[in-house]
Amino acid sequence: MTRFKIIMAQLNLLVGDIDGNANRVLECARTAMQEHQADMVVFPELTLTGYPPEDLLLRPSMRLRVSKALQKILDARLDILCVLGYPEYVDGKLFNALAVIHQGQILGSYHKQCLPNYEVFDERRYFEAGSSPCVLEIAGARMGFTICEDMWERGPVAQARDAGAQLMININASPFHINKLSDRKQLLQTRCREGGFPIIYVNLVGGQDELRPRGGSMVMTQAGECRYLAPGFDEGLYPLQLTIDADGKCDIESQQLYEALKVEAQVYSALVMGVRDYVNKNGFKGVVLGLSGGIDSALTLAIAVDALGRDRVEAVMMPFEYTSQLSLDCAARQAGLLGVNYQQIAINEIYASFMNALAKEFAGSVPGISEQNIQARARGVLLMAISNKKGVLVLTTGNKSEIAVGYSTLYGDMAGGFDALKDVSKTLVYRLARYRNNNFEGSPREVIPREVIERPPSAELAPGQLDQDSLPDYDTLDRILELYVEQDASAHEIIGKGFDEQDVMRVLRLVDLNEYKRRQSPVGVRLTRRGFGRDRRYPITNAWPLGE
Repeated sequence: MTRFKIIMAQLNLLVGDIDGNANRVLECARTAMQEHQADMVVFPELTLTGYPPEDLLLRPSMRLRVSKALQKILDARLDILCVLGYPEYVDGKLFNALAVIHQGQILGSYHKQCLPNYEVFDERRYFEAGSSPCVLEIAGARMGFTICEDMWERGPVAQARDAGAQLMININASPFHINKLSDRKQLLQTRCREGGFPIIYVNLVGGQDELRPRGGSMVMTQAGECRYLAPGFDEGLYPLQLTIDADGKCDIESQQLYEALKVEAQVYSALVMGVRDYVNKNGFKGVVLGLSGGIDSALTLAIAVDALGRDRVEAVMMPFEYTSQLSLDCAARQAGLLGVNYQQIAINEIYASFMNALAKEFAGSVPGISEQNIQARARGVLLMAISNKKGVLVLTTGNKSEIAVGYSTLYGDMAGGFDALKDVSKTLVYRLARYRNNNFEGSPREVIPREVIERPPSAELAPGQLDQDSLPDYDTLDRILELYVEQDASAHEIIGKGFDEQDVMRVLRLVDLNEYKRRQSPVGVRLTRRGFGRDRRYPITNAWPLGE
């Protein structure tokens, strides 16, 4: 009986920092040896480049940089098995590859066979598909190796089984969406039973633009029982002990099983990680946002403070004559509860200057949307000025429901660099606000005033204005949007589910008309199977009629 220790290196890497990522590999491998006495360390998919490298893979110097980084790792001649993901160039073709390295030698390599080309993935743009299994005898067991999407199809697992594999190691850079962990567990259970062997699944963690690989590395027995689950959203080296008998059979006892988070906790953790990594990896000193006294900016402020600390967050209330005293009080109270740098800058005089300059252009017209948008754009100018002067990032505060139907102002409340709530529906915004007050990290504390959560939503760009004056209630709106945006249901299908025809046609028409706005919106955290941005690519100019 042989005892064999594997370190699952669930790392948060920086795309494009190839030399830095190679140094992380060496550092983690040495820690695995010295502190854990491990026999193997397994790194995520495309560790050397970070994921996804996108068109960096097309840069002429990419091959040279990867080659130098790989050689640095080989030259270290570490006495530990390293399973490493990287792009490999072979005879003019590029493969998404892994190598098994020991003492400066590559013992075996594998090329990813199943290249995802859906949702946020476009790997066929860059990579050729592999065709052969990689099964190596290590410590008396035959270990097979695959990469990410190879688990989502039957072929690679069957191929490894036929090649005699007794254990499968699968490296990943799989991004988060709501409830994906349960999908992964079910998938791995199926593949374990099909292959007749345990599977070790090692995932990347961290924020990269819209994407959020969540970690959650895990181990399943051949019977489909989860024996190890690493935490989601936390970087770390997670040790796994297994035993190998004389016939090469691998047995894994139940070891560390972190509790799966509930939906609100998953989403909130993803949002915090998303803001933290986007700000830090892009070198911003901190963030600034407009705090309106409404629910969206209140939730965004809480996320920002949890991500960066209060000293790196500035909130600005920019009142106008339509701003209610309740909004002023709520904004000031929340800023005080969270201890952020807070100030008020009224926009009355700025607005008046714009109107004076436009008096000739607007002569004879009735005040309406144009005048309302000037208010939002005056605020956007102020926030961007603070951003430029202080080197901080503007966080916009629009939610998915508003962005879907165009209830946002180009160069106004859409002006900024990152939108944490871009893929968060309005109804989920309320759930997250309550979660942050009542359940966050097991310590209830009101950081979003109760009045903010309970008040009717309003942009306050006109007297007595409420969102629901021109939209269905948010429960109805969000259900329609989920069907249309995330499930591609037609107007007729949605109406057939019992929704009012007039509401459906109006909402869908607004979604289609406002594609041009969304193309100019900041990036944000992807949470659903179909977010705006990389997921949903509709033409701005089109004549597609609503209907079947």
